[in-house]
Amino acid sequence: MIRTALLLIAWGVLGHALVSVAEDPGIRRGEFRDPALCWKSRPLWFWNDPHPTTAGIDEIMTKCRDASGYYGFGILPMVAPEKYLSEEYFARYGDALRRAAALGMKMCLYDEYWFPSGSAGGQFRKRFPDLTLKTLAMRADDVQGPKTYRGAVGEGALMGIVAMNSATRERLDITRHADKAGKLTYEVPAGSWKIMFFTCRKTDLDLMDYLNPEAVRGFLQITHERYYKQFPEHFGTTIDSVFYDEPPLYRANTWTSDFNNKFQAKYGYNPVPLYPALWMDIGQETATARNALFGFRADLFATLYIKSMNDWCRAHKVQLTGHMDQEQVQNPTCISGDLLKVFKHQDIPGIDEVFAYRRTQRAYKLISSSAYNWDKPLVMSESYGGINNMPVDILYRMAMDEYAKGINLLVPHAVWYDPEPRRVVFQPELSYRHSRYGPALPEFNRYVGRLNLLLQHGRHVADVAVLYPIATLHAGYRFDAGNPYDGGLPVPEADYLDVGEMLALHARHDFTFLHPEALDERCVVKDNCLRLENKNNWEEYRVLVLPGMKVIHLSNLEKVRRFYDAGGAIIATTQLPYQSAEPGKDQQVRAAVRHIFGRDPDPGAGPTAPTTMRTGAAGGKAFFLARPDAAQLRSALAQALDVYDVQFDKPLEVKDGNLTYIHKVKAGREIYFLANSSTTAVETDVRFRGKLNLELWDPHTGAQTPLNVTPRRQGDQDVTLFRLVLPAQRSLFVIGSSSQP
Repeated sequence: MIRTALLLIAWGVLGHALVSVAEDPGIRRGEFRDPALCWKSRPLWFWNDPHPTTAGIDEIMTKCRDASGYYGFGILPMVAPEKYLSEEYFARYGDALRRAAALGMKMCLYDEYWFPSGSAGGQFRKRFPDLTLKTLAMRADDVQGPKTYRGAVGEGALMGIVAMNSATRERLDITRHADKAGKLTYEVPAGSWKIMFFTCRKTDLDLMDYLNPEAVRGFLQITHERYYKQFPEHFGTTIDSVFYDEPPLYRANTWTSDFNNKFQAKYGYNPVPLYPALWMDIGQETATARNALFGFRADLFATLYIKSMNDWCRAHKVQLTGHMDQEQVQNPTCISGDLLKVFKHQDIPGIDEVFAYRRTQRAYKLISSSAYNWDKPLVMSESYGGINNMPVDILYRMAMDEYAKGINLLVPHAVWYDPEPRRVVFQPELSYRHSRYGPALPEFNRYVGRLNLLLQHGRHVADVAVLYPIATLHAGYRFDAGNPYDGGLPVPEADYLDVGEMLALHARHDFTFLHPEALDERCVVKDNCLRLENKNNWEEYRVLVLPGMKVIHLSNLEKVRRFYDAGGAIIATTQLPYQSAEPGKDQQVRAAVRHIFGRDPDPGAGPTAPTTMRTGAAGGKAFFLARPDAAQLRSALAQALDVYDVQFDKPLEVKDGNLTYIHKVKAGREIYFLANSSTTAVETDVRFRGKLNLELWDPHTGAQTPLNVTPRRQGDQDVTLFRLVLPAQRSLFVIGSSSQP
């Protein structure tokens, strides 16, 4: 089943998103009490009437601003397909743009007729039939040699032909033995062999080939360019953003016919002998082959599709946002390629949280971490869609959870042009017309405005980093096994999502997922810290978590070793890595792991104690939790570091929701957002590292009051202690400034 995207776009403040961090207005007491319209949300607006009118557009927009507090819209056009991008359609779209400009509102350009993005409402296939989505197919024949084998390539563009010895896994590229007519004649050596034909074929899907730059240019020509031709004066003014929705790799074994040429140009060798690993075990080279092929496909998707669109947006003075599909699944290899890296070139990374409260919460930190890795100030979430009979309190509870995990641009789903229940495909209908939500929206938008004011831009603070195990995820995926929509077969050692939830919801320490590329290129070991050296969002990690993984990039592990040797703390869980993502480096991986953890990482080395610890010469600490749980993780964290940035003085358990926090530094102030979305009231002591004066700012009411604090010394560091009283389903800001003389 293909999940709907239920989209977009509720900018908390894209007007402000378009200014640089240095120009951000910072913290204003008066504006926190009564946030300006530009900080409030902008919902998706479904045009679910085939004949929207100028009068209807004017009325809905005006009342949504005045009665609901909305700052603008992202229009999802559900007009008749034949009217999409027609003169009549653009006439009504122009009405909306002119009305938005008159009302001081902003608009986002949703780039599709429906979703997923990539078909232009069916127009792409008609215009560019040869540039639609392609799939990689494999046909295999088992042959006992010696024998003369004859076969035909079959349908599609030939990518390669490989003969693999079934016993030894020896692989031979025999593509040259096929003639121009697609007929193969090959003298099979003695033994049992598998002859495999790999072809890139067209699918029957209307979607474009996301891995082909010509296809991406064609899509931009049909959609984005036509909007710009119609409304050039509104780009960078009324229109400030573009939104794409759930481009899927999982609809097929997505490939492109130019893959081999691009791969050879980048890496200098022929990828064809690696192709069998996409379907089967090829022995010791399986992990490296899959990392090479799936990793390169992820690069193509992130650059040829996402970056191309982002470049177009920047050239036309708008920003790109949007999101993938199924962000919460364990393995993104077949869905987005690489869920962190896919947003490397996108101005505003995004996620959606739809169909159920907390459905996607395990992935919130993945998307915000992508923004932290690549120094981006905004993180978008499309929220609430498809939740039938949603209680009003979910508006607040979902927002609390998202903002405490780094999201800072909320996209309510949705306002509908025609609110009649029979015409509303996905509830809820979040407009002034709804008897349940209408009265709640003005205050809710003030709440969102206060969150956006304080949590957009700024620098994230976290003591803990978690290495994103994309190498082991690529190695654990293969085509045509399991359900691609759910990420394929489970990867048994890949516990990173569970470990992330244990950190955030049980140990209650914020963290950042570090992409292997960001670890290599943007992190340095400084004293006993691992420093993410971004211009704006620089972070210093004192603890590095290696979640369960069999496969790791050796360059990553070498930096982990340097961090440990400099006195840093490492916590590994479930499975220590023992294979390199690059060929021929497994022994170096094992040697580095033995140096850090004092044991052989191979699972065949024998049983190990549930928890082990090793101390290095410079004071570095290495923990291995073979069967991690929340208590073990809390214990290891307590031993790894004496004083954390934020620390709750006792373990807390809450029900039906979460207790989470985020710490940012903005305009010279320490901003802590603490959120209790649960049904359990919380009262406990909390410690902040440093000697601080603190105030409470209530995002629900706008009230600002002093906070009684107790300065203390914890070891050789100053801490500030206060009593946290946080009712169920409430949140608060604690604003800090240094009390040092």
